[in-house]
Amino acid sequence: MLVKRWDKLPIDMQNDAVRPYYELLRKKVVSLLVKRIFDVIMSIVLLIILSPVFLIVSLFIKIDSKGTVFYRQERVTQYGKRFKIFKFRTMVVNADKIGSFVTINNDSRVTKIGKKLRKYRLDEIPQLLNILTGNMTFVGTRPEVPKYVAYYTDEMKATLLLPAGVTSKASIEYKDEEKILKEAENIDEVYVERILREKMRINTESIRAFSCFADMVLLLRTCLAVL
Repeated sequence: MLVKRWDKLPIDMQNDAVRPYYELLRKKVVSLLVKRIFDVIMSIVLLIILSPVFLIVSLFIKIDSKGTVFYRQERVTQYGKRFKIFKFRTMVVNADKIGSFVTINNDSRVTKIGKKLRKYRLDEIPQLLNILTGNMTFVGTRPEVPKYVAYYTDEMKATLLLPAGVTSKASIEYKDEEKILKEAENIDEVYVERILREKMRINTESIRAFSCFADMVLLLRTCLAVL
């Protein structure tokens, strides 16, 4: 998780807006190392503890609708690297081909069991596999699809200095974004111009305030938000 040398970053990230965030993170080598160690240990422990949940949820998904248990979609993480995110499938097969990449409230593509999984964020559990492999971390900017990353401003690209996260301050504050999008005539436009810009503002602020303690607080807030 340690930050690369400046000249090793993708060219589009080597800009004046990213530089302050880069310099700040380069000074937090120990915290970043502790963050990675925590990710590895906790992801292994939780995968073992939650293995029965994996089995039970998988059975419900297969009974509820046709299709695979897992949904794997291409997302963007550290340094603009593309990876396949793991999630329990909560929508009908090929849902992203019959609608927007973002989900609105009462989306008809969501399955019956999918509604329950999304409500309690149980669909996110398989992302422990992404954390273990290093493509994600527990706390960090939520990974976007390439389509929306293309709209990132120079400053927004600072969020790509670190791996994508399962939870963040922005995702907590915008946990009900589906309700906002439900009223939109053009979902993609509203998401990019209103929600994405505000979420990324919060995400860049979180980089400035990064610390292991702040991460622990965010994890606790996430648990409370889900409850």
